[in-house]
Amino acid sequence: MDSGIKNALKKLDLRKESYTYAGKWFCYFLLIGLIAGVGSIIFHYLCQLGIHYFMDMIAGYRPPAPAGEHHLLPPTNTPFNKWLLMLLPAAGGLVSGWLVYTFAPEAEGHGTDAAIDAYHRKGGFIRPQVPVIKTIASAITLTTGGSGGREGPIAQIGAGFGSFLATRLKLSDRERRIMMAAGIGAGVGSIFRAPLAGALFAAEVLYRDPEFESEVIIPAGISSVVAYCLFCLVFGWGSLFDAPYFHFRNPLELGPYFVLAFVLVGVGVLYIKAFYGVTALFRRMAIPNHVKPALGGLCTGIIGFFLPHTLAFGYGFAQQAIHSRLTIPFLLSLALGKILTTAFSIGSGGSGGVFGPSVVIGGAMGGVVGLFFHGIMPGVVAEPGAFVIVGMAGFFTAVSNTPISTIIFVSEMTNSYHLLLPSLLVCSVAYLASQRWTIYVKQVKSKLESPAHAGEFFVDILQSFRVADLMHLVKKVDLIPEDMSFDDFKDYFAETKQHYFPVMDDHRRLAGIFSSTDIRGVLFSDGIGQLVRMRDICTSDIIVTSPSQDLNTVLSKFTLKNIDSLPVVRDDDHAELIGMINRREVIAFYNEKIGEMKKRASGG
Repeated sequence: MDSGIKNALKKLDLRKESYTYAGKWFCYFLLIGLIAGVGSIIFHYLCQLGIHYFMDMIAGYRPPAPAGEHHLLPPTNTPFNKWLLMLLPAAGGLVSGWLVYTFAPEAEGHGTDAAIDAYHRKGGFIRPQVPVIKTIASAITLTTGGSGGREGPIAQIGAGFGSFLATRLKLSDRERRIMMAAGIGAGVGSIFRAPLAGALFAAEVLYRDPEFESEVIIPAGISSVVAYCLFCLVFGWGSLFDAPYFHFRNPLELGPYFVLAFVLVGVGVLYIKAFYGVTALFRRMAIPNHVKPALGGLCTGIIGFFLPHTLAFGYGFAQQAIHSRLTIPFLLSLALGKILTTAFSIGSGGSGGVFGPSVVIGGAMGGVVGLFFHGIMPGVVAEPGAFVIVGMAGFFTAVSNTPISTIIFVSEMTNSYHLLLPSLLVCSVAYLASQRWTIYVKQVKSKLESPAHAGEFFVDILQSFRVADLMHLVKKVDLIPEDMSFDDFKDYFAETKQHYFPVMDDHRRLAGIFSSTDIRGVLFSDGIGQLVRMRDICTSDIIVTSPSQDLNTVLSKFTLKNIDSLPVVRDDDHAELIGMINRREVIAFYNEKIGEMKKRASGG
């Protein structure tokens, strides 16, 4: 009866401990979501104010906004001036370049890649000043005409706080990586009003293969929902883009969608080549780093002089394309010009993301293909605007290797879940055809190639087995009475092959342990054999294991003091010895299990 009550109380304590643990982590992810949401709000305000005071008030340029966003301030009466518009990106690049290269050089370029690199190679560590500098520099770059997206800066805001919180709490590298990734999901999910996609994106963007970081999804989901709700409470609910209620009804339409997939792959490769070609060009230039974004901004401004619609965000033009209000020549100039302005703005060392431009480029090319096929087969392609939405998803899939999260992203951003079928076809084909390329060069192929997961396969196997699985290898040993004299022990030692000797008290309970090495100093001493008792030689600081412990923990204990054998004690009574287990036998057991797994895998 007493034993049953003890077990019940033990289970109750474990359950309470589990609830406390889950509650603690929930609070962490809630806090990350709150900070990421506030960061999204601040960054969005900065972008809106920057567009008003720089592009509108100085150059008289007022790019259209998507349906889900509205200008905070009424437009000015400043007349449009192409010359000032041409110089604005250079001025913005000069200021942002000075900020970045003076205070946080790792904030250059598109921030998502930096976050991916921190996850795989830096234990999830991001310097606290990086998100702050990234936010300010990106706002300046993007609102003075630089072409880029908002996901990079906001991903670093969320990731930076997750990393900071984990560091302050002195958590492990693994826990810091999870909290950092939760911040990515929260930031991206909130600013694009796509909380589910934000969580999936944070878990999928880390790898080139279609693989998710499973331990990231739930934390990122919690943080993303909180950040999204906070953002929408300030700026209103609803999707970023407004789209008609498109339907997919005609299977023949899959033919044009199939063509669209390969068009997007071709343009995607051009985008990646142009981006990293410009990046390599600027890195070879023998000029100060903080001047390079200004030069890139000047190149951007020159393109904007002739194609002003390729500057800044461009989401408003994607919105117009969804409603089929733009022509094929305009859409082509938007897509190709956006490739160049993004390459010069970000590839030169400016600060901004690459997802936003990808949405605009993909939407423009989708619009081109949709309008083309609508012109030659209107009975099959009745709604060319649907190709814009599918083009957004397919293009970013082609350049980022993130098919699943991108499909959900575009569906949430446009509220067009009824286009999931053609989106799935286009994204699948685009992914398969473009696996060789990626805009996120810090991605690794899979978990097996991630430094963050080095050795985890070995650990996973060991953690899946308990000492209880090796009880047949646990050896019974003789216990040495603690009041045995050393002379008596020498007679015993001459007859045994044991190397480790548990010591028992008068009640036959484990009181200490010593090894054959420990007695060397006394073994050849004369005249003290009857004076020394075994309690004087043994150590009471015993490292033990129990049947419920996993083998990874057991091996860690072996290496802690470089010992070859551990006492196995009862789970509920660490003074009751069951036997001894050897390091060699644990490793042999592991090798045996690996051999069995290989045999099953080969069909043997």
